[in-house]
Amino acid sequence: MTTKKYVYWQDDQMWLGYLQEYPDYWTQAETENELKENLTDIYKELTSGTIPNVRRVAELEVS
Repeated sequence: MTTKKYVYWQDDQMWLGYLQEYPDYWTQAETENELKENLTDIYKELTSGTIPNVRRVAELEVS
């Protein structure tokens, strides 16, 4: 099992969020648990190789 950081918030009656590594791919849900399920589905799709040109966030060490 792997863990991934995600950003989420509640806006009126909806929960919104995205995986921190993939900030361009948002999802929404009516409950926080449903949001987590949606984020898991998005992660599986983004890492399966079926979506071309996936943009990601990474860290670069410079001196």
